[in-house]
Amino acid sequence: MKKLVILIVALAFAFSLAACQEGRDTTVLRWNIGADPLTLDPSLNGASDGGDVINNTFEGLVREFNGVVEPGIAESWVTSADGKTITFTLRDSVWSDGSDLTASDFVYTWLRAMDPATASEYAWIWEYTNVVGALEYVYFTDEADNVTGDENVYNDDGILTSADFSDGLDDDTGFTMAESRANVGISAPDANTLVVELVNPTSYFVSLMAFYHFMPVKQSSVEAVGGEEGLWAKKPDLAVCNGPFKLTAYTLGDGLVLEKNDNYWEADSVKLQKIEGSFIDNESTAYDKYNAGELDYIPSVPSSEMTRLIAEDPEFHVYALLGTYYYSFNFDNADGLFDNVKLRKALSYAIDREAIVESLGGGQVPAAGFIPPGFTDNNGNDFFEEAGTYGMVADDSNFATAVTLFAEAAAEMEMTVAQLKAALAASELSYNTSDAHAMVAQLVQESWNQVLGFQMSLANSEWAIFQVDRKNGNFDVARGGWLTDFMDPIGMLA
Repeated sequence: MKKLVILIVALAFAFSLAACQEGRDTTVLRWNIGADPLTLDPSLNGASDGGDVINNTFEGLVREFNGVVEPGIAESWVTSADGKTITFTLRDSVWSDGSDLTASDFVYTWLRAMDPATASEYAWIWEYTNVVGALEYVYFTDEADNVTGDENVYNDDGILTSADFSDGLDDDTGFTMAESRANVGISAPDANTLVVELVNPTSYFVSLMAFYHFMPVKQSSVEAVGGEEGLWAKKPDLAVCNGPFKLTAYTLGDGLVLEKNDNYWEADSVKLQKIEGSFIDNESTAYDKYNAGELDYIPSVPSSEMTRLIAEDPEFHVYALLGTYYYSFNFDNADGLFDNVKLRKALSYAIDREAIVESLGGGQVPAAGFIPPGFTDNNGNDFFEEAGTYGMVADDSNFATAVTLFAEAAAEMEMTVAQLKAALAASELSYNTSDAHAMVAQLVQESWNQVLGFQMSLANSEWAIFQVDRKNGNFDVARGGWLTDFMDPIGMLA
């Protein structure tokens, strides 16, 4: 799916309330997770809510705290002199069911995550690991006859309209799927040794291994009857894990229960006995429950409360997150409305980002580029400052230019300005349930109305539905957000 983004807010912040209540069981944490995660399978998950749960139930080769990489399942690692081979030595550890966790579990997990048949939302990340053969396996394509050069032809609905020229070989490499899989540069010489071969030295590779996509999953759980397409990770009888907690209950749309995993290799350091997680995606509802003493931790609060809480409440904490909030245009909608570059620029220029962050009141920074401040380049300088803004401004000083571009776009699209306004008014700006998302959408809607003279409809949906619709391209304009997965600018550009 083709899309282009409007940058709204860079350097996002996490806003949370953590209670300090005397006289209650401090070994049980009552945590509002937010929306019901689409999946809890580390290899399939692509959202922060699922990732928050996964980070409590699984553990990768390493862990990262405040930019410092610490040993996880790997107790040590060695990089070759040329930087292209990394050998991890795994500690003796077991799964939550008591069975041995070995290097072969990582090989199985990673190959599954790369496999085109798995259709992982995060499979693209393997391109940036620089693992030998990973790129070719992830993007295995068989749409042509490698001998004759004849290619498959599809209509706009993706239906094959020609003869099928697929020959079982990748169109670029000529390898079979099995050969492509075998060529991936990961191996397990023994139970405690994992060897990774890289195309090029990759300085961030080890730190990237702390990300949930690279955490191991147990083959027998993944392939169990009833566990298909990641469902195993939401079923307590199938959900075998290796992290500090294990899943013991899951109720769709309501919540889950995590209990201490006594088989975790560092179980003695885990003080909580249980986590009771709620799926409340309405910030006001969660906030009321927190104030009523029914929740100990909530990850966000109503936007209207932020300023007061920052000033008055010691239980309110603000954490900086390296990420960017944006809107995506769908290039694949039937009328091709957003194909015109001048229209996209006009819509982007007609947003006052400073006004948005002031309304949100949480210390966000207006986005003038997709890379937020905080990343260093190869010379140790801030990437954001060095890259520049390419003419993007954070205030309203581009409004006049937006009006001009809008008129020029209409002419290029062979429409009157009035017709273009009508077409945009018939489109929808989609977002998932959240006070903050609703506020941003309303501010953008009003800005477009005041500057360009049309009012786009707003469409709100629950998180699980929104994720599927956005992934499948069922939107015109949709909100999005990206938090970096590792401390390198490529983590935002990937």
